[in-house]
Amino acid sequence: MKKVLKFLAIAFVGLVLVACGQAAQNSGSDSDGGSGGTGETFEVGVAIYQFNDNFMTLYREELDAYFKKLGEETGNTYNLDIQDGKQDQATQTEQINNFIAQGKDIILANLVDPTAAGTIINSAKAANIPVVFINREPEVAELEIWPGKTAYVGADATQSGTYQGEIIAATDSKGDINGDGTVTYITLFGDPANVDAQQRTTYSVKALDDAGIKREALAEPYLANWDTAKGQEVTAAALEQFGDKLEVVFANNDGMAVGAVTAIKAAGRTVGKDILVVGVDAIPDAMELLGKGELTGTVLNDHFNQSHTAANIAVELMSGKDVSPYYWVNYVKVTKAEDAELKEAEARKETIDEIKERYAKRDADK
Repeated sequence: MKKVLKFLAIAFVGLVLVACGQAAQNSGSDSDGGSGGTGETFEVGVAIYQFNDNFMTLYREELDAYFKKLGEETGNTYNLDIQDGKQDQATQTEQINNFIAQGKDIILANLVDPTAAGTIINSAKAANIPVVFINREPEVAELEIWPGKTAYVGADATQSGTYQGEIIAATDSKGDINGDGTVTYITLFGDPANVDAQQRTTYSVKALDDAGIKREALAEPYLANWDTAKGQEVTAAALEQFGDKLEVVFANNDGMAVGAVTAIKAAGRTVGKDILVVGVDAIPDAMELLGKGELTGTVLNDHFNQSHTAANIAVELMSGKDVSPYYWVNYVKVTKAEDAELKEAEARKETIDEIKERYAKRDADK
């Protein structure tokens, strides 16, 4: 009988200890980041056009850090599955289809080829998975396929091109270094299928036209694929062909601009003295050159606010809310280090009708 009583006593104590332990666990959850033990887990698929890209490296690192911050603030868990498209749309489409098959809660897509957006939206829509396109803008018609559940977060490339031209126009020589009345230039082109590359190429020199500055392209835009080594290669070829006649290099991104500066130095020329170079993105390598006076200027492509906006929109979509189709983060003109300091900025929303009207006006003004 004593053995039975002893067993019952031990069992009772064990139950009490388990109950106390469970209560302590629950109490701990209630105070953990204010989650109250109700935090949810969300699966986020992120498709990047290629990891070997300076700007998108900054973007995805900030995106990852910001989702962690959101998780700490809300008690939710955001599991990011970030895939490298390796600049191949077939590879990236397979990655996105895998996201859909895995039942991700949201897809963020930085497309290799923005013309693939329609197919991706239709596939995601069939699985009821919202999509946020980032950095590479799809056609307006694609964002009409699934209103409220698809969005684009980016920066208006016409603005970045315009700022490049304005930086050149604001120099003492206004780009006409040899004083013959005409700015002679080349453009390092990122990608023919990319809207940003197209608009930067057009609007950088349009800014010279608007300033009343005569210009002459020494060659058709050189395809350099956003790449530093390629930017160096094509600039070296242009310097060999055109010599001192080449006065300005417009680069669609800083990677190519950095390559151009390397070629210019190797040719014995000096940026700021007998040639000018402008890029876009304000990446660390470019900012280092700018600080040494070896780059005329760049334009901050604000990865900080773009990635934060994309994450915030994704969270809204995952909570079941509808969102606007367009969110724009302004570029910033950079001619000195402090111009590129990162600070919080609110994105500007735009409807489909508003953007159609704006783009129609833009095209008419070209």
